[in-house]
Amino acid sequence: MTVLIDTDILLDIALKRENFFVDSSKIIELTENHQIISFIAWHSLSNFYYLTSSSTNRTKAKQFIADLLEFVKVAPVNTESAKKAISIETSDFEDALQISSAISCSADLIITRNIKHYKKSLIKAITPSEFIKTYHQIT
Repeated sequence: MTVLIDTDILLDIALKRENFFVDSSKIIELTENHQIISFIAWHSLSNFYYLTSSSTNRTKAKQFIADLLEFVKVAPVNTESAKKAISIETSDFEDALQISSAISCSADLIITRNIKHYKKSLIKAITPSEFIKTYHQIT
C-alpha cells in the first residue's frame, strides 16, 4: 500500500502533540518497517521546517527531516503537478498541492487529520487512527 503523509502528521510527531502522537507515530513505524510505502509532498519539507524551527531549533528540525528521508520518499512533482493542483477544487491551495502530490506518486490514500479539506479529492483521505484500524483489519 502506498500513502501520502500530510504535513500535520509530521508535526504531530515532531511536536509530540498529545492526542495525535501515538497514531501518527504508528504510520511512520509502518513505513520504517517496510509495511507501507510512504511519500510526502515536496512543499511539506519547507512547511514543516518553517513551523518547527526557531532560532534555537533549526538543527533539530533539519535532523528530523534528514531522519525522515531515510525511509519516506518525496513525491515526484513537476510543472504539470503544479498545474494539476491549480485545477483541484479545495478551500486551501496547500491541500490541492498535497492531492496533486498524492496523484503523482500513485498513492492509495492520503493520511491526514484534516479530512474535511479533502472531500473532493480524487484520492481518499483518512485519519491516522482510521488507517491503523483499517490496516490491521486487512493484514
